[in-house]
Amino acid sequence: MYLQIETGLFKYDLIDHYAILGVPVDADGKEIRKRYLQIARRLHPDKFQPGSDSDKEVASELLSKLVNPAYEKLSGERNRVEYLLVLSQTSRRLIQDADNLPINTELAQNLMAASNVETLYKSAIAKIAETQYDQLSEARQMIAQVSELNLVYLMKNAGKIIAQPQTSPQSFTNAPAPTSNTPPAPTQSPIQVSVVEQYLRRAQTLIEKNQFAQAKVELQDALKLEPKNHRSHSLMAVVYLRQNQLKMAKVHFDNALKLNPKDKLALEWKPKVDKALGIKPSDNQVKTSPQSGEKQPEKSGSGGLFGGLFGGKKK
Repeated sequence: MYLQIETGLFKYDLIDHYAILGVPVDADGKEIRKRYLQIARRLHPDKFQPGSDSDKEVASELLSKLVNPAYEKLSGERNRVEYLLVLSQTSRRLIQDADNLPINTELAQNLMAASNVETLYKSAIAKIAETQYDQLSEARQMIAQVSELNLVYLMKNAGKIIAQPQTSPQSFTNAPAPTSNTPPAPTQSPIQVSVVEQYLRRAQTLIEKNQFAQAKVELQDALKLEPKNHRSHSLMAVVYLRQNQLKMAKVHFDNALKLNPKDKLALEWKPKVDKALGIKPSDNQVKTSPQSGEKQPEKSGSGGLFGGLFGGKKK
């Protein structure tokens, strides 16, 4: 495929939207829009003369398949912050194997060894951006070069998030109101809240609205990023439980307790799932409430055995 890029951040199953637009990873919305308009004017079909059909085709492909999606992703501040968090988490994982990373370009190698990282990074990207789409046949190589710079820059900054929110914190989170089974989360800025945490909050909101299919998708994404997150497993168990898939619920409750023996949801509901499945509790299984130490009565009524989950809200 002509547009396929396999270096820099692209090598790790990511699309480097910043590299496509030729802007640094701390670019704000105004800078991103300005750069997008420059590229869009350069690649617009009207820019090319009637005889350059091949150039028109390449320009159209670059604009529709790379540049427009990149701008769509980065123009909204919430999407931009979430995307930066993903890039940051990826770069933190790669730090552990930094000596073996395939850094191909001289600019990226120089940046890896530099002490004045910020200055060199910004000047290098600005220089590349001047001619990034002048020769359309070289556009992929230009994007790849910027992506390697982005990768090194993120790693040199220990994977930290650079962008700061410019809108209210409420616009970044979909946190549900705390329930009896979920302790209130500490106050955090959107930057401090990890991508996984945002997935979990959205999933819990969807569970409370009985939108289990959508909640499952959020939790699957969370588990891809952090497979050993006990809360992701316990909430996934809740999804299966509410769909009456008790065997799958048990699997995820078991995983949650292996990862964190004090997971409250798993401690409370796994014994009930086991009982519903006809599994006899062993001597070391928890039979009491972690708070009171008293035996807990089974839920009954119209909600059934699990009707009280998340306060039994029906929306």
